[in-house]
Amino acid sequence: MSLYKTIDQEIKKAMMAKDKVQLETLRSVKTAFMESITAKGASGELTEEQSVAILQRMVKQRKDSAAIYEEQNREELAQQELKEVEVLQSYLPEQLTQDELEKAIGDIIEQAGATSLKNMGKVMGAATKALAGKAEGRAIADTVKKMLS
Repeated sequence: MSLYKTIDQEIKKAMMAKDKVQLETLRSVKTAFMESITAKGASGELTEEQSVAILQRMVKQRKDSAAIYEEQNREELAQQELKEVEVLQSYLPEQLTQDELEKAIGDIIEQAGATSLKNMGKVMGAATKALAGKAEGRAIADTVKKMLS
């Protein structure tokens, strides 16, 4: 079943369970999916990769918001954002551990024949494509930089 249909069904379950956080979060996901589907130049359908990318973007936005709220001593708002992050992450593929990430990036570096930071762009392109949905972009970039230096 597609992620879009799963989210749609989970909204109904959240309504029945009266789970306000889950319901609001999933509604925002469905809105983002619909905006992507109906955007100018869109094909009218949403692939799984696009769905995962949207969810990852939403997780990043909420983590960033939570960090800002914490800086401003607005703990209640930060906690709300982090609860939404938990809901969103439950629909994302399993994230790689640091060891798994280093092994995967090591393989990509070997395939690309990269030897220094000058090759970081080539490695990042391949790594981002290969590890999409399995690791955050920042974690990939940090690991690539560490392994190439």
